[in-house]
Amino acid sequence: MFPEYRELISQLKTSDAHFQKKFNQHNELDEEIKNLEKSNASDYTSEVHELKLKKLHLKDEIYDILKGHSS
Repeated sequence: MFPEYRELISQLKTSDAHFQKKFNQHNELDEEIKNLEKSNASDYTSEVHELKLKKLHLKDEIYDILKGHSS
């Protein structure tokens, strides 16, 4: 995610608790989505969709934080 900000992400994960929390939430959602998709996906279609929306929102928040720190 955001390879152009790789260095900044590494810095913020250790120095910014808010960023670290958002980053970890994004990764946890990613894992949860992958696990649901591996299982019987037809039973979880709407749940997976909701989780993907949450993940996208977190990604947008993370990007906004990165842009703010790189300006």
